[in-house]
Amino acid sequence: MKLLALLLSLSLLVFTHELGHLGFAKLFHTRVRRFYLFFNPGFSLFKAKKFGGRWHFLFFNANEPEEWHEDNLAEADRDNTLWGIGWLPLGGYCDIAGMIDETKGVDDLESTPQPWEYRTKPAWQRLCIISGGVLVNFISALLIYTAIFAHWGKDELPLRNATLGYAYNEMLIDEGFQDGDIIYSIDGCDMYDFVETQQHLTLDNPSEVVVLRNDSLVTLNLSGQLLSRLLEVNSKDLVLMAPRMPFVVKDYVAGSAAKRAGVLPGDRVVAVDGQPMPVATDIMAALQAAAGDSLTLGLDRDGNRVDVRMAIPSDGKIGVQLVTELGSLFSVRHVSYNIFQAIPAGISYGWHTLVSYVSSLKLLFAPHGVQALGGFGTLGSLFPNEWHWQSFWSITAFLAVILAFMNVIPIPGLDGGHIVFTLWEIVTGRKPSDRFLATAQNVGMALLIALLVLANGNDIWRWMRGFF
Repeated sequence: MKLLALLLSLSLLVFTHELGHLGFAKLFHTRVRRFYLFFNPGFSLFKAKKFGGRWHFLFFNANEPEEWHEDNLAEADRDNTLWGIGWLPLGGYCDIAGMIDETKGVDDLESTPQPWEYRTKPAWQRLCIISGGVLVNFISALLIYTAIFAHWGKDELPLRNATLGYAYNEMLIDEGFQDGDIIYSIDGCDMYDFVETQQHLTLDNPSEVVVLRNDSLVTLNLSGQLLSRLLEVNSKDLVLMAPRMPFVVKDYVAGSAAKRAGVLPGDRVVAVDGQPMPVATDIMAALQAAAGDSLTLGLDRDGNRVDVRMAIPSDGKIGVQLVTELGSLFSVRHVSYNIFQAIPAGISYGWHTLVSYVSSLKLLFAPHGVQALGGFGTLGSLFPNEWHWQSFWSITAFLAVILAFMNVIPIPGLDGGHIVFTLWEIVTGRKPSDRFLATAQNVGMALLIALLVLANGNDIWRWMRGFF
């Protein structure tokens, strides 16, 4: 089911990405010879082309008949695109005439530049054509998020329903907050909404906050310096408070320490070596501290207490996936949207997703960060074991954001490489030669293949170790 969901999701994203290129190419009267979903080395599963006033189809075909060739078509049919489906589901391509890309090099270009070729178009038109895929992918993500909000709405966690309290930023700790506190009121105004509470903290510079701490209400008198301290930091990336989550097992990876010890999906860890410990971050810290040793986990299993003794691997991880859906852990509130409310909500959520994803990439530059790279196995693991349309569309929108960003990275072979060269031409008035572009394309493709091998090699290594 994961494989089917991944294949369908990537197919939709590749199709819309290449459709973005094709749309702008057609807009500027640039010939697109082939439009393919999946690659077709050797043969194609399906081909279709319109000429002579009707559509022609081929199935499981390697070479088109002579009458399909561009030189044998009437002038009115030469701009028609051949549509196809390949057999290798690793992407797709849009063969734009006069463009050096993964489908052709310098020797494949017409000896004399033609007015319907990509290379003869003004730089600004070429920039639109090459940026079309990225643009369509990001717009697709925003549309999907909007549709999700309009159709399914959104579950929100009321402030006081986070029964384990909140983890607070260091600035709030300095103001007297403690991890586990639940805010009840700010300057005499009762607080119920998580977002509204953060807005009051960041914008109103409050002087008094009442929190629930260990079943008692405690009044905190703030210093009055919170707003000035907030202005000194990059508030865009600042997380003031976040709900503390329980350690509830969603699934475990094959061969994991948790599975060997008898931990089951649905188990909630409530104690470590007899000490009550309900918060996931505290439990993770205890596991790290016991790396290479053993300890006893106290589990809540369907209301019954079960103690499990287990050996902790040297990396301090027991090989489980945790439940992170708020609706499965706490009592949430459902929010419905009409279409006019869903549009700004979808745009805001899509933009926030992009910013969060880009910020997370800094982890790749940390020690051993390259080991975090994942390929198709990692992508497939994002999807649930059972088909669920809301999850499918949510993950597809997230992958659309990833695809949009990854394609603007300035590596030759990606759209970002073409964008950089085109912007260079616009700024300097100097167009890179076809020979230079072909060389850069080859270097970029070699780098991309190496990254693909590395990412999927990491997945294979994880699979061999039982992490899939």
